[in-house]
Amino acid sequence: MNRTKENNKMKPWVGWLLFFVTVGVVFLLGMLAASITQRRAEIASVMNNKKVEITGIESRNEVFAVNYPREYETWTQTADTTFQSEFNGSSVVDVLEERPEMVILWAGYAFSKDYGTPRGHMHAVNDVNHTLRTGSPMTEEEGPQPATCWTCKSPDVPRLMDSVGVAEFYNKPWAHWGHEIVNPIGCADCHDAETMDLKISRPALIEGFESMGMDIREATHQEMRSLACAQCHVEYYFTPEGKYLIFPWHNGTGMEGAEQYYDSIGFADYTHALSKAPIIKAQHPDYEIFKTGIHAQRGVSCADCHMPYVSEGGVKYSSHHIRSPLASINNTCQVCHRESEEDLRNAVFERQRSAVEIRNLVEKELAAAHIEAQFAWEQGATEAQMADALQLIRQSQWRWDYAVASHGGSFHSPVEFQRILSHGLDRAHKARFEIAKVLAEVGYTGSVPMPDISSKAKAQAYIGLDMDMERSNKQRFQETIVPGWLEKAQGNNRLVSLN
Repeated sequence: MNRTKENNKMKPWVGWLLFFVTVGVVFLLGMLAASITQRRAEIASVMNNKKVEITGIESRNEVFAVNYPREYETWTQTADTTFQSEFNGSSVVDVLEERPEMVILWAGYAFSKDYGTPRGHMHAVNDVNHTLRTGSPMTEEEGPQPATCWTCKSPDVPRLMDSVGVAEFYNKPWAHWGHEIVNPIGCADCHDAETMDLKISRPALIEGFESMGMDIREATHQEMRSLACAQCHVEYYFTPEGKYLIFPWHNGTGMEGAEQYYDSIGFADYTHALSKAPIIKAQHPDYEIFKTGIHAQRGVSCADCHMPYVSEGGVKYSSHHIRSPLASINNTCQVCHRESEEDLRNAVFERQRSAVEIRNLVEKELAAAHIEAQFAWEQGATEAQMADALQLIRQSQWRWDYAVASHGGSFHSPVEFQRILSHGLDRAHKARFEIAKVLAEVGYTGSVPMPDISSKAKAQAYIGLDMDMERSNKQRFQETIVPGWLEKAQGNNRLVSLN
């Protein structure tokens, strides 16, 4: 009996354990309540201290500066190009000069003329006007690119879509809207002007979710902090008729799913000028690759790392200086990770270096496959003989491009990134083997002569580009057409000031 009472009596250490656990729980709940209260206070402060009412789709970013000075000021810092990392940074790097094999891979497509690393959002309109990929249209009805190419460059796009209709906006030449699209990526791209709630301003993302049987309106606020970015940082294509923008998510957001969809509709962005392979040009499947990585699986959003919270004068807000998290490790990576800045930075570089090793191999093998295929055609190969090799080239280049076109993919999801590149390398090897068999069938058993493509200029000359003419035409366009666009935009009150 006494033993039973002794056993039932709570031991002193158990009481102390419960006490400290309770204190800990109360503390955490208090922190949560304080965070919620602070967030509500921030929202109330911002909304109650608005100096001007903004309604509708206001594409002029400067208008928002009056009500949201901190966010606006940090957004203007996206013009900064000083950050540099081991692999690129925020300034333009001529990728074709660094990697001339890419000129060969894109022979027959505008990317073989000009491809540089991207700058910040404030440069979006200027950069798309300057790139040789948009040609040199001297009238509103000239130019090789459709108006769809403007879709992710400006908050003027949702304004125009709302005004003329989505399909009508797409179904125009690129130069047609030049005098209308003048404000760089900014506030109205991601926010409702009246409430500043995150919103989806691009219909392609809504339609992409619908193609998977999903309703984007069910997304949580945390999910929206990635989906606002996914409006543009994704893979997409234009329909041949009408140039309507489509996300190929009908079989899911994975690389193979998109490929299956493209194959099912017989789609190709272009026929390669050398190999004659039907090529799919990957855009920038940042969101899709990010979704396969550990950060996305742990509920981390794009904004958590690229738009971290900062405190100023007792006010907590999200920095709109959208850039690499490596530029401010102390309030990005170290919010969750306790390692030193050096260790965290080296961890990123280690993943990137491993990916670059495979990338180098793929580009060399794939460029050789295109050149060898061209040689096989010259030796009299038939379409039937070349069919298997061309399909392998298409598959290899899709995998290579899908990986390297993604911004930060080698870190966002290093396992998936290297898996995709490895499969691309495998198909490039197989393509070259198939071409060797075709050459043997037509009676050629020697080595294929390889051109000197050791520089961008040499590679562009090999595929037949007249770059002096391209640059001259673009300069003429910049000097005669673009100033008129800006003047007209200012006259129509589309710009607060010429920028």
